[in-house]
Amino acid sequence: MVSERPDRGKIIVSGIAFWFPLAGVTYQFLHYMLGLRRLGFDVYYVEDSGRWIYDPRLNDISPDAGGNVAAVAEIFDAFGFRGRWAFRGNYPGGRCYGMEEAELLRLYREADALLNVTASQELRDEHLTIPRRIYVESDPFPAQVKASQGDEETLKMLAAHDSLFTFGENIGGDDCTLPTAGFEWLPTRQPVALDLWANDIDTHDAPFTTITTWHNKGKDLEFDGESYYWTKDREFVKYLAMPVRTGRPLELALGRDPDAEALLDANGWQHRDVIALSSDLDAYRGYIQHSRGEFTVARDQYTRPRTGWFSDRTACYLAAGRPVVTQETGFSKFLPTGEGLFGFSDFEEAAAAVATIDADYARHADAARQIASEYFSAEKVIGSLLDRAGL
Repeated sequence: MVSERPDRGKIIVSGIAFWFPLAGVTYQFLHYMLGLRRLGFDVYYVEDSGRWIYDPRLNDISPDAGGNVAAVAEIFDAFGFRGRWAFRGNYPGGRCYGMEEAELLRLYREADALLNVTASQELRDEHLTIPRRIYVESDPFPAQVKASQGDEETLKMLAAHDSLFTFGENIGGDDCTLPTAGFEWLPTRQPVALDLWANDIDTHDAPFTTITTWHNKGKDLEFDGESYYWTKDREFVKYLAMPVRTGRPLELALGRDPDAEALLDANGWQHRDVIALSSDLDAYRGYIQHSRGEFTVARDQYTRPRTGWFSDRTACYLAAGRPVVTQETGFSKFLPTGEGLFGFSDFEEAAAAVATIDADYARHADAARQIASEYFSAEKVIGSLLDRAGL
């Protein structure tokens, strides 16, 4: 429902919804858009990048954004954002979809703020006319490391923003080993429109699940003479014995990977095709709602430096009333654990958390919902961010 509160100004949300048109990504930006609208802002979503899009049908990058735009635009329109979105392929042969190019340039001149979520929008001269430019980093580590190493492109990007927010809530903390590189990093977390996830589905016999990419290439980084890894399979293999140890079915939704599937089969895991699941907004949400809870790991780049990072997908499990068992990154300094949400640092802690949830599932399901309401409500998270950004 569109807010009837007085208009508080125009805000542009930018991200990667059209660039990577899978359901989990779409929800990430839709939560910001809905939260801002409920707070009384006139909200627009814009991607205006020089990067080719990722086409899931090809499993490759492509200059043709038409299919991606059509899939996501239908969702944005259904939630009341018709006429308030644009994709401009700012590369040779790239097209402008949604708002006309002249409308988009006028929006840049009229907007009060740009919320650069995932910090994926490169800033050009037309973006610098927007009075407030807010950087929202969902993946801590690369920017801090590259900035500390003097990477000119990263330093220029950070300096072009007025405020820098990060999901790494522990950056700057005494026990976080990441450098701040001389910047002030303000903590934030994923906002969630709680009403989208409410349900009363019985999941007694359902598995603990998660939705993931098993193996990633090309994003490992060197820092202080050590390699820090992006790929998740390095962490999952440490917990392959979980189904046998807990007696509870566990399932991964992941991309087609015969070697990974054979490894999971051999250790008693269930698995699903993540592309089919993530190609539909309702299917993705239903998968989370029908799960017993979430069991997942975190990337080495989040855990070893104790960034305090917390997953936007995991926040959706909590909002659906699904208890969560997830690898510790330092987030327990900022979020309550032990009821509904459990952080673990080794196999024994992980197995014990699953057993604790099963011993009193109703209590932990209620606690999960309460954590989501208190710590991830879109209006609370975004309201705090904007207050600290001076809006």
